[in-house]
Amino acid sequence: MIPVIFGLSGPALTPDERDFFRAADPAGYILFRRNCVDRAQLRALTDDLRALHGRDDLPVLIDQEGGRVARMQPPEWPAFPPGALFGQLYDIAPASAIAAARANAHALGLMLAECGISVDCLPLLDVRRAGADDVIGDRAYGFEPMRVAALGRAVLAGLAEAGVVGVVKHMPGHGRVLVDSHKALPVVTAGEDELAEDLAPFIRLADAPIGMSAHIVYTAWDAERPGTLSPAVIDGIIRRRIGFDGLLLTDDIDMKALSGTPADKAVAALKAGCDIVLDCWARMDEMTAIAAAVPPITAAARTRLDRAMSGVKAGAAPDPAAMADLIATRDRLLAPVLTASAAG
Repeated sequence: MIPVIFGLSGPALTPDERDFFRAADPAGYILFRRNCVDRAQLRALTDDLRALHGRDDLPVLIDQEGGRVARMQPPEWPAFPPGALFGQLYDIAPASAIAAARANAHALGLMLAECGISVDCLPLLDVRRAGADDVIGDRAYGFEPMRVAALGRAVLAGLAEAGVVGVVKHMPGHGRVLVDSHKALPVVTAGEDELAEDLAPFIRLADAPIGMSAHIVYTAWDAERPGTLSPAVIDGIIRRRIGFDGLLLTDDIDMKALSGTPADKAVAALKAGCDIVLDCWARMDEMTAIAAAVPPITAAARTRLDRAMSGVKAGAAPDPAAMADLIATRDRLLAPVLTASAAG
């Protein structure tokens, strides 16, 4: 097995992809809108991936946050609210906000599990900051670290109830950036005291099964290298200071925040201490180069992977009544903020 999660080009495997993936044996796959047409197609695709590797616990990832980040779209699948809405409810009723976030994540997880998706790249534990780039924005649960941690914990629990694994992101914190890391390299110049606030939610959820790194330079920790490529950040901050011993994924290795070829970036991220590289774009030449360049997955990373995936129930039978009840519970709890938003 190689320590890479690859994207797919379309709604079904091509013959070239099938041959390459069988030979390369990547750790898992990540899906995007181009891969999600309808329930039957998506379940057939994820079943095909599991059969290709003979792994019932195969990580099949998606970014299904709710709000503006949703790969599975209406009308085939229901829309889910953005994280900020739960933060707004927390202002007036913290316990209700936590219950709503958990019910929402449980319903979301049931939707994913029905289609054979085993990992959702959620929750964001990034603390929102006024004046920052909108790349995080209303995806975040709020401006206060403990609120973010409480709601993030509820989301992890709700997903787990559906047999889906959550991913805390973006370690060690993406909320302060002034540029979008999809487009350029952000540099955060905050000092230790300010960065301690960003670390707080991750420290509270250090027992999360999977985490995702951030392509950001934190000058207080490593002024030369972005977090994904920095041993000082990966080992010193994420592993030691946060205390995270789960499976650490990179954010998409092809984002413009990182320079160099995809293969060079993949090797550098693994050398820095990341467990698995995320390569999303399904470009065969790049995937082939990455597969040829990276070493096999380490024993430590394989142990973390197996531990993270031990509770998955991907491909579970659909339960429309349970999902409807959970959505109804969520909407009842969110009613005060939904009413205020409509009135405002």
